[in-house]
Amino acid sequence: MFLSPFLHIISLWLCCTTAALAANSTGLTDVVQWDEYSLIVKNERVFVVSGEFHYQRLPVPELWLDVFQKIKANGMNAISIYFFWSYHSPSPDVYDLETGGKNIQKVLDYAKEAGLYVLTRPGPYCNAETNAGGIALWGSDGSAGKLRTSDETYHQAWLPWIKAIGAVLEKNQITNGGPVIMNQIENELQETDHSPDNTLVVYMEQIEQAWRDTGIVVPFFSNEKGMRSESWSTDFEDVGGAVNVYGLDSYPGGLSCLEPDVGFDVIRTFYQWFQNYSFTQPEFIPEYAGGWFEPWGGPFFDQCVGTYLAPEYADVFYKTLLGQRVTLFNLYMTYGGTNWGHSAAPVVFTSYDYDAPLRETREIRDKFRQMKLVGLFTRVSTGLRKTYMESNGSGNAVDTTAVYTFVLRNPDTHAGFYFADHTNSETRDTTTFAITLVTSAGNVTVPKIELQGRQSRIIVSDFAIGSSTLLYSSAEILTYGIFGKQTVVVFYLNEGETGEFAFKSSKGSVSTYVQPSGQSVVTFSNGVTVYMLEKATAYDFYAPATTTDPNVQPDEQIFAIGPYLVRSASVQGDIVSVVGDNQNDTTIEVYAGGSANTISWNGKHLSTKKTPYGSLTASLPGAQARNVKLPELQWKVADSLPEKQRSYDDSKWTTANHTTTKSPVAPLTLPVLFSSDYGYYSGIKIYRGRFNGKNPTAANITVQGGTAAGWSAWLNGEFVGGYAGNATVNANWVLLDFSKATLYSTDNVLTVVTDYHGHDETSTGPAGAENPRGILGAWLYDGNTTLNFTSWKIQGQAGGDQAYIDPMRGPLNEGGLYGERLGWHLPGFDASKWRSGSPVDGVSGAGVNWYIADVSLDIDTDLDVPLGIEFDAANGTVASVQLFVNGYQFGKYVPHIGPQTRFPIPPGIINLNGKNRIAVSLWSMSSAGAKLESVELFAYAKYTTGYDIPRDGSKLGLQPGWTKSRLQYA
Repeated sequence: MFLSPFLHIISLWLCCTTAALAANSTGLTDVVQWDEYSLIVKNERVFVVSGEFHYQRLPVPELWLDVFQKIKANGMNAISIYFFWSYHSPSPDVYDLETGGKNIQKVLDYAKEAGLYVLTRPGPYCNAETNAGGIALWGSDGSAGKLRTSDETYHQAWLPWIKAIGAVLEKNQITNGGPVIMNQIENELQETDHSPDNTLVVYMEQIEQAWRDTGIVVPFFSNEKGMRSESWSTDFEDVGGAVNVYGLDSYPGGLSCLEPDVGFDVIRTFYQWFQNYSFTQPEFIPEYAGGWFEPWGGPFFDQCVGTYLAPEYADVFYKTLLGQRVTLFNLYMTYGGTNWGHSAAPVVFTSYDYDAPLRETREIRDKFRQMKLVGLFTRVSTGLRKTYMESNGSGNAVDTTAVYTFVLRNPDTHAGFYFADHTNSETRDTTTFAITLVTSAGNVTVPKIELQGRQSRIIVSDFAIGSSTLLYSSAEILTYGIFGKQTVVVFYLNEGETGEFAFKSSKGSVSTYVQPSGQSVVTFSNGVTVYMLEKATAYDFYAPATTTDPNVQPDEQIFAIGPYLVRSASVQGDIVSVVGDNQNDTTIEVYAGGSANTISWNGKHLSTKKTPYGSLTASLPGAQARNVKLPELQWKVADSLPEKQRSYDDSKWTTANHTTTKSPVAPLTLPVLFSSDYGYYSGIKIYRGRFNGKNPTAANITVQGGTAAGWSAWLNGEFVGGYAGNATVNANWVLLDFSKATLYSTDNVLTVVTDYHGHDETSTGPAGAENPRGILGAWLYDGNTTLNFTSWKIQGQAGGDQAYIDPMRGPLNEGGLYGERLGWHLPGFDASKWRSGSPVDGVSGAGVNWYIADVSLDIDTDLDVPLGIEFDAANGTVASVQLFVNGYQFGKYVPHIGPQTRFPIPPGIINLNGKNRIAVSLWSMSSAGAKLESVELFAYAKYTTGYDIPRDGSKLGLQPGWTKSRLQYA
């Protein structure tokens, strides 16, 4: 869209009249306010650049600060956090907010320590590709009422959750000295019927009242599910349930993992959308694509070459947000982490890497480095926090329709921000154009601006940098800093591109340069020092803050160039102390000002030189030459399916005898065999159905375990069939042939083992999170006659999920395999009398073997070495494999469906300096048997680090060991 002169005049009038309006507030605090431009925190406008992080997907509290420091170092000033009800509440009367990786106070403390605001997203419903969308699994049997409505049964189910978590969040609000500045109400709940008595309106009001009752005074926000409806804005048909700040999520880019030329179509209609539906509020995108998930049977993230992993995506898509007046956005995900245990919904597998800027291994991708250039720009661009749309369109302010620009203007300072990219955002052409800028000294035309394919440029006019002002610059501004009386501005361009800039005080003097490789530095007569960085060098530029206030000022930074990561920096006397990580030998350059003359890196003084323009330089070693030895895994083996034998004693198992269910889904046969009806929610389930007589010839069994989940059945110890799973199928029935099994006159036992890939999110029909798991129906056949089983028993997680026998690892970690129930995966279980045997030898026929390997590691304590376990199996191997490390189920490998073969294990779960128990369950799902070709412990990379990486999780209390009490669950 291009604004006509008439609309341009209207825009100017709006900017001048609305600028005088008072800011909005909740009426409960003025610490966080808002208007149509931005959030206002402590009476200062802020530009919020946030990263989504889920502590559940990284259950090592000692690593949360590591992630937060990387988020802060790469230009962000906030994090957004889901709090999954399902993770904290194994039963209606338990809300564990303190044990291990569930300690949410630590999450918030570390965020504050890192200097980050927090946007809280506690549900009750979250989605997030997590098990049941975050709904407590004890409600999956139908007992929680009509989910996500104002139904009173559901109201009473979720209300204690809000009260429990609200007690923690209330004291961590910014009004109480904490980092929390906003709180989300529900998630992606679409309001299509704008009437006050609609159940969704009442539901939203119930949640909002519950939060206010807990003492939450900061603004509420919502998250619209794309441009599909108009929900919960006070500016559009507000009949109740509206929030303070409307939010819209967006995932442009498409499913482009394997397609580098697909999905680069930017959205240029955000501005119009917000003007229609939330024009008195800042433009807010609570979820903007930091990447995308991958499904069972799809590609794995490490294979991706498409849009989401490209640094160009961050360059074009994120700058386009800025160009449309968005002043709050959150990248989902910024760190995805791992769906360990049974925390995933069936739509995803173990990895939740998400193609996020920060890899699942906690490594920084180039996409994050490009994001940093955007984030650090917003940190110092105070004029960008209050703008109106002056004009936009192809050919707007430029001399070619091949280029599209948004032009924003600050109504107070008249600073201009010109966002230019290709009209056809997918093109890989290079276009050279001229742009006409409106400046305080009159219009200026800047020629020879190069726009490479899939590139965006931010060009500014009347841009204040301390006591000086750039009249304009076509070189992109990364940041600027004030060091005493010295101002340092940092530009960046691709090598060979032309940059032009002029200071307002230069009386017509213009500086034009062609960007060389690396960097150039010039100090001007007005005292301003200018760094001109090639983009590749800019990727290694950091501006660590010297304050923990997320709203960092230009004089509260130190500049550093060269290392892989700079976490923090400070000056004491003549020493500038820098803490960070490094991979390869490099030179570090630090600009700190003052009297500093020596660089200290991770506590070690470096041989330092001073440059003519005032920076310090030194050589910095990397980790290339450091030796990391990883041992081969030596295995022992035991049978983990004694239950398939007719003689197995199941007298202590739960009898499945319900004739009714609260589930909205009717069982296919009676008794009800839904696992949730018997208190077994997550993990593998085992059923034993009995019948008498030698006449039955077959059984029809229908099982639902989620996409890609299979099942197997044995009659009196003989394998009679099953289902291997399918990447797109939730449930399946199979007619089991009894002709090759031995039958007895009495007490025949059909053992059915059902896999589990999570409960569905509410968007999956027919009943969402209440879609049953386990056996849906079971018939016996005698020729054409249907017969009944005489009884059924069921077994799942030891003691049932609500028994909560392992609070440290939580309710989603285990299932019902024999080895899981007896704790064979736990440190300290004695397997010394087991026979030697390896997953490479495998299982003969259909069955389940359990393998244990104990391994000690001793990695240098100044190294961060991301480790993983890699599996390989021959094509055609039909199996389901679980990986446990020190008791944590950190991998589900399904070779016949895929795609994942490599499973990262974070420090604290695996002990870098200590003993480790590695366990593997190998479930062969066919009579052909199954074996693996290899199981290998490997390192993704190695880095020197100044961070205190957890070296031994057992010493942190994260790895409680085996106890004899496990024997009762045989």
